[in-house]
Amino acid sequence: MDVKRRVGVAAVVAIAGATGVSSIVRLARRSGVADADLEKALPGDELVLDPIFVADRAAVIDAPPEQIWPWLVQLGKGRAGWYMPMRLERLLPGSWRGDRTIDPRWQTLAAGDRTPDYGPGAGEFETVVLDPPRTLVQYSVREPSAGWTWPEIDDPVPDGAMALTWVHILEPLPAGRTRLHVRLRATTPGRTNMRGPMGIMGGLVDWLTIALLFRGLQERVRQVRSHER
Repeated sequence: MDVKRRVGVAAVVAIAGATGVSSIVRLARRSGVADADLEKALPGDELVLDPIFVADRAAVIDAPPEQIWPWLVQLGKGRAGWYMPMRLERLLPGSWRGDRTIDPRWQTLAAGDRTPDYGPGAGEFETVVLDPPRTLVQYSVREPSAGWTWPEIDDPVPDGAMALTWVHILEPLPAGRTRLHVRLRATTPGRTNMRGPMGIMGGLVDWLTIALLFRGLQERVRQVRSHER
């Protein structure tokens, strides 16, 4: 192989590698959103003013907002669980599977309510904005030294604690569809650098869990609509 060809092959490999890394870094922070979505202020952003990590995800669901809303408000540990596609849920223990019906017990969510969240520890989300069927904002403060529980004093957020917001915005689209935009903003204990490998790994976990949520949610609303026909 002559020198020019070697240089050409090396350049192709370098570009491909750089593109791959760039795509992974991008996926860790955003999926299904445009640049304008990232610049848009959403309700709840003011609760975490200087986040270390921000992730924006969006998907189009084949149902109007009022049909999606009940599924969102019942999400959570000890409630309706987490939604995933049926093919995946079949491989999981029954206790790990999200509900496939709307449960009236979890439809009474109100501003100020706290609901348990998944680990680590005993974290909780507090509902701070509840505007059905358009906006759901939940906020959490978690102190690692206290088992990731909510600190007694959370304003200002104690040094070493984590604060995060989880925002859902439902935008009606033509033909009875909805664009669901989910944003996560978080600080981390000790303000860990989230732009390195740790941040990328955490972002990819966020992408996977939200992608599964979107697919599981789509599956559930389709199932209900097909039964109603």
